[in-house]
Amino acid sequence: MKTFEKCRYIKSALYEEDYPQSDLPEIAFIGRSNVGKSSLLNHLTLNSKLARISSRPGKTQTLNFFEVPGEFVFVDLPGFGYAKVSKKDQAVWSEAIEHYLNARENLQLLIQLIDLRHPPQKNDLEFAKWAVHNGKKLLIVFTKADKLKKNELEKARKRNLEILYETTGVKELPHTLYSIKSGLYRDLLRREITHVLTK
Repeated sequence: MKTFEKCRYIKSALYEEDYPQSDLPEIAFIGRSNVGKSSLLNHLTLNSKLARISSRPGKTQTLNFFEVPGEFVFVDLPGFGYAKVSKKDQAVWSEAIEHYLNARENLQLLIQLIDLRHPPQKNDLEFAKWAVHNGKKLLIVFTKADKLKKNELEKARKRNLEILYETTGVKELPHTLYSIKSGLYRDLLRREITHVLTK
């Protein structure tokens, strides 16, 4: 699946008039500020310099577009939770994300990252519920799977899915695990993305 390795940065934007002018399908990554969206994108594409990574959560302050030429576009959205930023910045980011999610016709798949080690938090649950109730195609990616022992991993996965089910009403939400450290799940996530785009 070398397609993913061709991915390149296109542009950053906050407002619709600045979005890339393209008919390519888009896959958007969303999650809490410290969940590792940019790191996962870099790992998925085998390009450690593709998306900027910072030790300070909330560094992604725009919608960042990355294209696999002629095939599809990844969109790295600002994280919710927003770490230590002003209420004014929070309001701007929230409005930009909401507009993109509601208005962007190119959007084909939402990939929501949730830290496997902890129960989904309020913002995680609110977004998953919104996505399901608005008919968005949603794939949950439980990150940091390498941080848990094998017997703990399955318990955490079941616990988190049960909590998501209670909130969304969907018993079998599409999901996968992910570990940047081990790389065991990279090909699986690539196949999931490819499957959605070819349906």
